[in-house]
Amino acid sequence: MVATLLTAAILTTPASTTIAAFSQHRGHSSQHHTTAQPPARIACTVVGCQPIPVVCTPVPGRTWSGLPTGYDVIVCPPGVSPPR
Repeated sequence: MVATLLTAAILTTPASTTIAAFSQHRGHSSQHHTTAQPPARIACTVVGCQPIPVVCTPVPGRTWSGLPTGYDVIVCPPGVSPPR
């Protein structure tokens, strides 16, 4: 009985180490190089959160008394319209 268990243990050990070594081998995956894009800027306005153009800037909104509203205001240079 002991001899049978010892034989079974010896026979399964090399197989398990071979399987473990094989499963750890990683093949080379194809690497796709893409051009880096600037992160999308998002402004959360009164009408909701939306991406804004690159030339525009989100500015914290203020009430007429100067208190923060918690919303952003999109400020764009002349000639560029903010998203609607």
